[in-house]
Amino acid sequence: MSMPDAMPLPGVGEELKQAKEIEDAEKYSFMATVTKAPKKQIQFADDMQEFTKFPTKTGRRSLSRSISQSSTDSYSSAASYTDSSDDEVSPREKQQTNSKGSSNFCVKNIKQAEFGRREIEIAEQDMSALISLRKRAQGEKPLAGAKIVGCTHITAQTAVLIETLCALGAQCRWSACNIYSTQNEVAAALAEAGVAVFAWKGESEDDFWWCIDRCVNMDGWQANMILDDGGDLTHWVYKKYPNVFKKIRGIVEESVTGVHRLYQLSKAGKLCVPAMNVNDSVTKQKFDNLYCCRESILDGLKRTTDVMFGGKQVVVCGYGEVGKGCCAALKALGAIVYITEIDPICALQACMDGFRVVKLNEVIRQVDVVITCTEPRSTVLSSFQTSLRTPELTWERVRSQVDHVIWPDGKRVVLLAEGRLLNLSCSTVPTFVLSITATTQALALIELYNAPEGRYKQDVYLLPKKMDEYVASLHLPSFDAHLTELTDDQAKYLGLNKNGPFKPNYYRY
Repeated sequence: MSMPDAMPLPGVGEELKQAKEIEDAEKYSFMATVTKAPKKQIQFADDMQEFTKFPTKTGRRSLSRSISQSSTDSYSSAASYTDSSDDEVSPREKQQTNSKGSSNFCVKNIKQAEFGRREIEIAEQDMSALISLRKRAQGEKPLAGAKIVGCTHITAQTAVLIETLCALGAQCRWSACNIYSTQNEVAAALAEAGVAVFAWKGESEDDFWWCIDRCVNMDGWQANMILDDGGDLTHWVYKKYPNVFKKIRGIVEESVTGVHRLYQLSKAGKLCVPAMNVNDSVTKQKFDNLYCCRESILDGLKRTTDVMFGGKQVVVCGYGEVGKGCCAALKALGAIVYITEIDPICALQACMDGFRVVKLNEVIRQVDVVITCTEPRSTVLSSFQTSLRTPELTWERVRSQVDHVIWPDGKRVVLLAEGRLLNLSCSTVPTFVLSITATTQALALIELYNAPEGRYKQDVYLLPKKMDEYVASLHLPSFDAHLTELTDDQAKYLGLNKNGPFKPNYYRY
């Protein structure tokens, strides 16, 4: 994986804003320390095995639509009970307290906590593996003493993760990694439960950085672990609070851009703590990116446009795991799907899956929908983010996250979520898939926090196959699935441990 030469430093300037937009499109492009002895509650075969280091190296019709789809590096959000435009008073200007008298939070409306609690309870029903992990490990409290500062999407699913970390002994302070994806009622429920959460849907850029800073900068409390989605939190701590950064025991990052930033720090010799690359784990790439987008793309499109896709011509930019999921869903509804690709391997996969691979300029005038599933600077999405905010163009709000962009001659496009993440801003994503990613994050935090001194250097590590297999095994009971067990002779012949790992690190699923 090649790394950019220049390291984007955090701040409120244009550079980080562009980096965050790139991360949004990469994730769901459519258009989530004191040395301690290792805990014994959660064991893997060969559990002393170190994590493997990962060396990285518009259209024929007057009404066209452009959207950006993403895997949830996260986590997604449908429209909250109250849209951000319903109340013009900034949460920063409100004086709110929860039922216990605490005001150590900043959310849209603490009175929505009861609604948020119901959503969290619904999410828990489809996150049985994470709940199982919570029950199995909370007696040992493997995160006792951990002070985790997090920056992720704040939804019912991430709330289950946050409350699991708290049940395992951690203290948590949380902000949102995206200004549109927060579920306000869920943030209120977390605040009511005592979590210091600073987030609401529709934050300004200044609000975004203020919320991160409030999580990090608190008298008498200093973070020793970071859980990040996009790298903004990590770089904010690195730049603004270097003394805190040096004392961080471990970083867990689940996004493409965040991982790139960590490798940039490592390459520059400035990464002074071990970091775990969750983004490139098998459970993240093969489940979150593929299956999540396969379902959430249609949810987001239909909620926002009410469009019928049978017979519509759609061009999908990118045929990675996100693109594959989107194309499968669209094809199933009878859409005519074109693919653009720069990678000959992905292009060949698209051809053999029955899609026509084209250049964007060959079909842009005839298609009804443009969907980007790749980094935005290489696609039509870049023009949306750079040239649509001009004086000669009129923006007309149709509904929440849906805009008409109108040219002087009357031509128009429907732009969803301002060209950002469609499924995070306009719909929901499958809770079960997010349970897989959340369980991986929780285990990575436990491993880094409890690792003996010297196991991990100041570098970026990839999760081992053994942990990926363990996470997958926790989710199989939901399907009443029964694994076949190797006999001793079979294991000897194959050169495998009967308990795994079952594939070498170079194996590509």
